[in-house]
Amino acid sequence: MSNDKEKAEVPKKKGGKMKWIVIGLGVLVLAGGGVGGGLYATGMIGGGGEEAVAKGPRLVPKSEQVRAGGDGEKGDGDKYASSYYPLEKEFTSNLRDSVHFIQIGIAVSTPYDASVIENLKTHEIAVRSSVLMALGETDEEQVFTAQGKRALQKRLAAAINDTLKEKEGFGGIGNVYFTNFIVQ
Repeated sequence: MSNDKEKAEVPKKKGGKMKWIVIGLGVLVLAGGGVGGGLYATGMIGGGGEEAVAKGPRLVPKSEQVRAGGDGEKGDGDKYASSYYPLEKEFTSNLRDSVHFIQIGIAVSTPYDASVIENLKTHEIAVRSSVLMALGETDEEQVFTAQGKRALQKRLAAAINDTLKEKEGFGGIGNVYFTNFIVQ
């Protein structure tokens, strides 16, 4: 009887090496799939051709420009077409170290394709915030001279581009234009 008890107490091994081989293969398959999926998602492998190479917006040559009122003369000006987009709401801000405030309407232009305007629309709230911050840093003397207004246009373009670069990795705004300008 004691032999029967000793036999019952000895645990039996069930596929020790085989179990670890199967687990190891499973981990390798999962890791390989993760790496492959990551490379495919970043465009490093897989189809995509030229689309994967051309990252970001594309400059639009004047020959491809869609013009209001038909084709007409294209002139000799800039090499690239400009697309314009007016921001719907006006901006109102206090001027720095002043009792006066400024109210402006702005439009932007870009020589790039419609993706820049789409990015601007997508991140309009962040863009509006950056424009208001730039306006709040504007001195009263700047808004009363043409030179000061041109400098403000450049600062606003830089603020918008910085915001778009932060959100989308690419700015693309060439110029800011005033559609309304009031100081009170």
